Amino acid sequence: MLNFKTKFGRKAWKHIKEEYVIWLTTVGKNGAPHPRPVWYVWDNGDILIYSDPNAFKVKHLKKHKQVALHFNTDAKGEEDVIVLLGEARVDRSAPPAHKHRAYLKKYHEGIIGLNMTPERFGEEYSAAIRVSLKSMRGW
Repeated sequence: MLNFKTKFGRKAWKHIKEEYVIWLTTVGKNGAPHPRPVWYVWDNGDILIYSDPNAFKVKHLKKHKQVALHFNTDAKGEEDVIVLLGEARVDRSAPPAHKHRAYLKKYHEGIIGLNMTPERFGEEYSAAIRVSLKSMRGW
């Protein structure tokens, strides 16, 4: 369990709760890191991400469950740097994106901006990726 009560932990928690995008880095079959921005929510102590089930990030998790997550910083690099490390898996028991209250509340406008209904989004992004956080670091 991560400690969100320290000074750094409170900064990390603020980012987790307030940011719109997090960068997910998976490991490809060639061993190279593959970062990409994703939408996410905090869900029962984990980071929950919805994905197209045929996306490379989902394929990568079958071989390498270790992932890194991080947030953007400002242009000068003066904002907090938060790196979260964990293990990811496809969670077949998670509700579809359009039935996950917190996810839909956070991304409803973004989904509409993609010219999709929440139901269509839930069908196309049907792979729920659950990241169990193991550690965090930053400055």
